[in-house]
Amino acid sequence: MNSLQNAILRYTPVSLQNLGLSIWGYQIHRFRYTRYFHRRLAELDSTATAPIEHLHEIQRDRLLARVKWARRYVPRYRDLPPVSTKTDPLDAIRETLDAIPPLEKNEYGKDPVGYLGTDRSRLRLVKNSTSGTTGTALEFWHTREALAEEYATVWRMYRRQGIGLHDPRLSFGGNVVVPFSAEAPPYWRTNHYGAQTLFSTYHMKPENLGVYVSAIHRMRGRWVQGYPSSLYLMARALLDSGRPLPRGRLAGVFSSSERLLAFHREAIETAFNAPLINRYGTSEFAASMTSCSENRLHVDMEFGIVEVEPIESDEDSVRGPLLVTGLAPDAIPFFRYRIGDIGTRCNHPCPCGRPGETFLDVEGREDDFVMTPDGRLVGRLDHIFKEQPHIAEAQILQDRKEAIRVLIVPRIRYGKAAERRLIRSIRDRLGEDIGVEIAVVKEITREPNGKFRAVKSRVGNLRSAAA
Repeated sequence: MNSLQNAILRYTPVSLQNLGLSIWGYQIHRFRYTRYFHRRLAELDSTATAPIEHLHEIQRDRLLARVKWARRYVPRYRDLPPVSTKTDPLDAIRETLDAIPPLEKNEYGKDPVGYLGTDRSRLRLVKNSTSGTTGTALEFWHTREALAEEYATVWRMYRRQGIGLHDPRLSFGGNVVVPFSAEAPPYWRTNHYGAQTLFSTYHMKPENLGVYVSAIHRMRGRWVQGYPSSLYLMARALLDSGRPLPRGRLAGVFSSSERLLAFHREAIETAFNAPLINRYGTSEFAASMTSCSENRLHVDMEFGIVEVEPIESDEDSVRGPLLVTGLAPDAIPFFRYRIGDIGTRCNHPCPCGRPGETFLDVEGREDDFVMTPDGRLVGRLDHIFKEQPHIAEAQILQDRKEAIRVLIVPRIRYGKAAERRLIRSIRDRLGEDIGVEIAVVKEITREPNGKFRAVKSRVGNLRSAAA
């Protein structure tokens, strides 16, 4: 959210903010839930229990079509070898993929337009960006069909829990829906058209959490969605106040975008008295996985192919970095894209009975919270860096709640104007009272797994506090 949007929030009555959100909800609904969405959702429902051999046939047909298209229309892929002619689906998939070198994020970042299909009109594409776990801003362009298909995989997950498109929901995401300076409730806003209540995750300080607890008990949400870190804070508030939700009130709680830890799951399922379903997805629309009753992640095989580069294995599983390949009709073909996460794939069918490939876990982003001087715990701050195209990498360090230190690896055009935009974006989410020091560095030290945490805080580490 930019400074103008934050100012509008600050000075506009709540009723008008809710009206604006509802208009936005109407526009989003029309944009996302198209005829193509409903057709793909019906097709995904029809293959939800299909044998894995049929799923491999779908993967082969979609992969070969994508590679043929890329060889014709994508500048960086015009020299790819022809697709495999083998009749066995697995053999054809393997031979086709083996001929394609893995795509690194930094390689894509040097020339994103070179990976864009020349037959796609920019006027019909949706632009997206991500900071990822490394704080590196990458730009993508998606077709509306790929966007609709991604939402179809998500809605197949929701429908498994008996949730309908118009059922009311409570959301705990990273959007700034309430100005940081607000000192009185409501700390939420309502999209009436979408039957969605959006809670601010930037006002969850101890003295406010009782208001959140009462609001959740009062509202008629059928399901809850959000980041694991925010859902965990809400769950602790429900449990600490002795007011967990009654069983049967919710059809499910859905988490995504962060790594779900065991203590997250235990607290969330106990507090909300509903099953927690976790989803792994990518901003590049190259992979999707959803969890089952056994807490394993099932690959949406119709949507993407997930490979593992083995670093350790046994008869039950194989663990290593993930290479993902998107199969939706998107503007950019991500073939064997090194997403930066590590996963453990199972070698045996899942005990839940659902077919397809499964993972025990995916080691994605695992960041601490930032604690503000007034006690708020703020997680998932990569939104700050999505808006900073002149920053290559960034990391937030915090040793005390009064201040943070932000390490910046700059791009060529980074300067005072970019630094001012960065500080303003930080202030919009963390307030005016916290100290902010910007330090320009050549590189950021990696963790043993080769990645670095976007936030490292000695005062906002809930994992150590829960141990």
